[in-house]
Amino acid sequence: MRISRALLLITPLAMGCAANEPVELPELLDAEAPIEFPVELWDQGIEGEARVMVHVTSDGAVDTLYIEESSGYPEFDSAAIAGAENLRFRPGRRGDKRIDHWVVLPVRFTKEGAELVKASREQGS
Repeated sequence: MRISRALLLITPLAMGCAANEPVELPELLDAEAPIEFPVELWDQGIEGEARVMVHVTSDGAVDTLYIEESSGYPEFDSAAIAGAENLRFRPGRRGDKRIDHWVVLPVRFTKEGAELVKASREQGS
């Protein structure tokens, strides 16, 4: 009986230690993912950046996403979401454990085309 109680007291402490380990952010596996630059904005010479909030699962798949900061152009925002839906990531980690994690993924639309920028910050897990 004493051993069982001792284990019950130790288990939460051990679990709490894992929460203190640093979080390693998910990493985009293919930065060359196709993001289509909206033709009508390209023709007008318009540039912009949309920031997409991406929920990356412990398997590295995109689970949920939404626009965190609009480019000011719905066409850019829609193109950023459409392109980010099929991305693959190296999952985030806390110690040895893979974790689900939110990251912000800036998508820039410039004269050179559309590009993904490295995930800029974490947003809880």
